[in-house]
Amino acid sequence: MKKQKKEKQNQSTKGLIGIDDITDYSIKTKFGELVYFIIKPTNISVLSESSVSARIYSLMTVLKGMAEIEMLCLNSKESFDENKIFLKSRLDNESNPQIRKLLSLDSQNLDRMQVTMATAREFLIIIRLRNEKESDVIPYLSRIEKSLKDQGFTTKRADEQDIKRLLGVYFEQNVTTEKYEDFDGQRWVIGG
Repeated sequence: MKKQKKEKQNQSTKGLIGIDDITDYSIKTKFGELVYFIIKPTNISVLSESSVSARIYSLMTVLKGMAEIEMLCLNSKESFDENKIFLKSRLDNESNPQIRKLLSLDSQNLDRMQVTMATAREFLIIIRLRNEKESDVIPYLSRIEKSLKDQGFTTKRADEQDIKRLLGVYFEQNVTTEKYEDFDGQRWVIGG
């Protein structure tokens, strides 16, 4: 019975990607518990050279203070690369001039959309917890969050919905879902 339960659990999406559980503030895996801090990016193109240097120094200060930090950068908008490849192959094989023109205009539109979304990135600081006592975790995470804010970063610890959204973007490039369900079709189940 235990073996069947384990096999069924490994067939779930979480099991396939190596996640044991998603908590209110972390992802639990067999390699440790991962806590994510979402860092709001700064538009450095409008900053002076000295301001950019100060931002870099602030990040170095954060990194020096915590050896267990990992970093991740995600696109927080959709990628149109596959669509552009498809349109190019259709354009190469199309003989009708009107359709070629439409395909070309579609490709230009995708290029324009991608340029406007090029700066849509999410930066994450990841803390891997290993064998920490439950009572020590929240104060430890609060100190990390305070340290990031003290260095001038706008940050927030990712909650369960943020984590699900990050996984959706990372694994599926899904940026359109507003609320992620625990089970497919969960919103259609009527309790009672």
